[in-house]
Amino acid sequence: MNKHIAAVVQLTSVADVAKNLARARELVGAAADRGASVVLLPENFAFMGPEADRVALAEPVPDGGPILAVLRELATNRRIHLIAGGFPERSDDPARTYNACLFVDPRGQIVGHYRKIHLFDVAIPDGARYEESRTVLPGREPVVATTELGTIGLSVCYDLRFPELYRELVRRGAEILVVPSAFTAYTGKDHWHPLLTARAIENQCFVLAAAQVGRHDSKRVTYGHSIILDPWGRALAEVADGDAIALAELDPAALERARRELPALQHRRL
Repeated sequence: MNKHIAAVVQLTSVADVAKNLARARELVGAAADRGASVVLLPENFAFMGPEADRVALAEPVPDGGPILAVLRELATNRRIHLIAGGFPERSDDPARTYNACLFVDPRGQIVGHYRKIHLFDVAIPDGARYEESRTVLPGREPVVATTELGTIGLSVCYDLRFPELYRELVRRGAEILVVPSAFTAYTGKDHWHPLLTARAIENQCFVLAAAQVGRHDSKRVTYGHSIILDPWGRALAEVADGDAIALAELDPAALERARRELPALQHRRL
């Protein structure tokens, strides 16, 4: 792992792809201008609207379409590593997509491609009901991307509640964990930061968590509070509300020190 600056982008995406991509382009550019070499976009960065419409927008990977073209343009023009969660990937089922996390390098090449494994099928007490599996197929395989920046473990939103996934990513060498998300406001206020902090501490990894925030339509409100954590579980940078970016330097010495001073990863028995 090399020392570098990482950025997480917080958005309030809506049911307007052009508007969302324009805002993403603006904030990714601002992060690159401030020295970020890796930038994480939140889940559903390109579209937050009716599920049937999202299915219609789905693009094949690796060929892509207009959404992937923007990601490649940003990565190559800005010479950054760009990770985009909640990418609507076309599947063989015309009624369902994959909820993918794509990692695009500065050459515009896809160096990491993860399909969300854990799907959000939940009725929460605030009255909202989510049935992600109705329009999304689950992935099957954990994914790490090995780059000059370090080894990065990919995940998406609801995956955060399943620690065994992150333990497997660390077993495969992950030093940085990314969590692009659209956490509900109801669950986020109590669970978002505790879960992220736990994943950082128990796996002794940096955690980059980019979130959706605010009201997206008449029914959906997300929590925001995007954050970057170090391997000791300390917040390096955070934003609360609104469209924004948070940046922090990721120093491999901090990773090495955490794993040396408390060698829990060497003490695993299961």
